[in-house]
Amino acid sequence: MKRVFITLAMCFLLIAGLYAAGRHTTVIISLDGFRWDYARMYHTPFFDRLGKEGVQAVMQPSFPSKTFPNHYTLATGLVPDHHGIIDNRFFYDVKNGLFYSIGDVRTKTDPRFYGGEPIWITAQKQNLKTGIVYWPGSDVAIKGTYPTYYHPYDTGQRMTFSQRIVEIERLLQLPENERPSLVMAYFEEPDHSGHTFGPTSPETRKAVETMDVLMEQLYNDVRALPDGKNINFIITADHGMTTTTPERIIHLSDYIKKEWTIRVMPSLPTLIYPAKGCTDKLLKALRQIPHLRVWKKEEVPAYLHYGTNPNIAEIVALPDPGWVISDVNKVSSGNHGYDPQFSDMHVMFRAAGPDFKQGYTMTHQFRNVDVYPLLSHLLGITPAQNDGQLSDVRELLK
Repeated sequence: MKRVFITLAMCFLLIAGLYAAGRHTTVIISLDGFRWDYARMYHTPFFDRLGKEGVQAVMQPSFPSKTFPNHYTLATGLVPDHHGIIDNRFFYDVKNGLFYSIGDVRTKTDPRFYGGEPIWITAQKQNLKTGIVYWPGSDVAIKGTYPTYYHPYDTGQRMTFSQRIVEIERLLQLPENERPSLVMAYFEEPDHSGHTFGPTSPETRKAVETMDVLMEQLYNDVRALPDGKNINFIITADHGMTTTTPERIIHLSDYIKKEWTIRVMPSLPTLIYPAKGCTDKLLKALRQIPHLRVWKKEEVPAYLHYGTNPNIAEIVALPDPGWVISDVNKVSSGNHGYDPQFSDMHVMFRAAGPDFKQGYTMTHQFRNVDVYPLLSHLLGITPAQNDGQLSDVRELLK
């Protein structure tokens, strides 16, 4: 009996070793604010090629459709309400006016805010190395751990886009025992151009087409590596972008009194902290405002998966797409943060490599929480608890 057990154990180890040896490296790139239809609107021959060589789909962000919440969702498979980064800025101590902000290095890198388990930690727990280039959350000691290779986003001079490509390629050419199995990288465009000039502007067109050229360079260089055919290559984004104008501004001060609130975080969504005894009168006034949906925290629609986190205010207000809440008469030309079912918030998904089908178009959308279990599958690792479903994206795989 003992001999049988030893033989079975040896077989298991042999199979596990063969499985590990057959794992394919995965590279995932996020292009901030890359709306799903930019590749249709503008001249993007490489993104078109990537879809033909591999798979293409439309992905729906989580709510709110903001940068940090959704990048961390992509990394953990948890909706923002569950992983804790509920917005780019939010109050965590309303009484003292303290808030988390991606513009504040102190709070941005405080691991107390980051719940769940990002894919780089999941991979490293299972003896894989990871290389991360500026992915939001990667420069935070989450669970006391950093990626194997990473770069602080706010320390020193930031790498240019071309330098990031060089760094990605360097990571993929490290000696085999040092090489990461997962490489993740973040690029700020076309989000910056979309905000500044609007999603249909010549400037955003230029940004999109520039990223198409840069990603083609990276893809061709990756495929030319000795192991290039064994690398899965994914390009996606965190959220889309829609046009906003000064004519579509909601001024809350026209409808509610200042003394009715303790704090207001005017964003998309807007989080409102009522003064004692003022919740009902606030809700009554806010619900009369055109182009605005308003809920008590516990009544936020289930499909938004938002309202259980303790840092979410008692009242959540969400303008209709294209509308913003502001106390000034100036807004960005483009914005995001809206209901993720709104098509302008949807993003592009392209992938090619040994584990993906060739020339396959997914005819229905999938949610970005599914990316974490997808990455876990590609890496051959066991995922941590998450809100995604590999079954929802399995049709993209061979």
